Amino acid sequence: MEFADLVKLYEEKKKKHGIDAYKHISELLGEAKILHKQDWEKNPTKKKDHEQSWKGFKGSALEKMILHIIEEEVISLGLKIVSGKKFEKTHPKNLSLELKQVKKNLAIDYGKFGFHLPDADLVIYDPKDCRILAVLSSKSTLRERIAETGYWNLKIKNDALTRHIKVFFFTPDEDGTLTKQFPTKKARAIVEADTDGSYVMTEAKIEESDKIKMFDKFIEDLRKLLR
Repeated sequence: MEFADLVKLYEEKKKKHGIDAYKHISELLGEAKILHKQDWEKNPTKKKDHEQSWKGFKGSALEKMILHIIEEEVISLGLKIVSGKKFEKTHPKNLSLELKQVKKNLAIDYGKFGFHLPDADLVIYDPKDCRILAVLSSKSTLRERIAETGYWNLKIKNDALTRHIKVFFFTPDEDGTLTKQFPTKKARAIVEADTDGSYVMTEAKIEESDKIKMFDKFIEDLRKLLR
C-alpha cells in the first residue's frame, strides 16, 4: 500500500464530509488496514503476523496524513514543516544547510552525554532563521506515547535554547481518553500538565480546554505563535 492510496481515501472523505473530514481519520485507517492486509497477504512477513506489520504502518500513515492535511496552511504562514525522521535517518552530510541548522536548534543538551534529538514526528520552523516553533507527536491512542511526549516537553522547556518550542500531541483518541475533562484520566492529566496541548481528530464529543482542542483549531493557534 502506498501513501497515494491514503491520500485517495482522504480525498473521498473530504468529498463526503468537507472540512470535517479530519474527524474520520480512524475510519480512514480502518479502510487502509483492509488494503494493507490485501497487499501483505501477497508477500507476508516471516512471522506471518499482519497485526505487527500493520502497527508500524499505521503510525507512519497517521503522521503522513497529518502532514498532508496541514502542510499547505503551514506554508501559507511563511513556515515549513518537515518529518522528524529526516534528521534521524539522513546522514548529516546529506542534509541541506537549512536542515542542518534546524537539527542543531532542535538538539537537547545532555551535558557530558552529548546532544540528542527529542522524538518528534513533525517539526515546524521558520525558514528565515531556522527557529523552531513547534514539534508534533502523533499516535492513535494516548497510552502509547503521551508520557514520552510529556518527558520531551519537560526537557525542551528546561533548556534556555529550546524552551520557546511548543510540544503538541495529535491523536484520533481511539480509546476515548480525552473525552471528559473530569474525572480526569491519567493520560489527559499528562496532556494538561506536561505538554503544550493536544489536537483531537474524532467525531466524538470532546470537552475542550485551553490545552485540549479539536484538530481544526491548530492552524489558528499556530498563527497566534507568530504574533
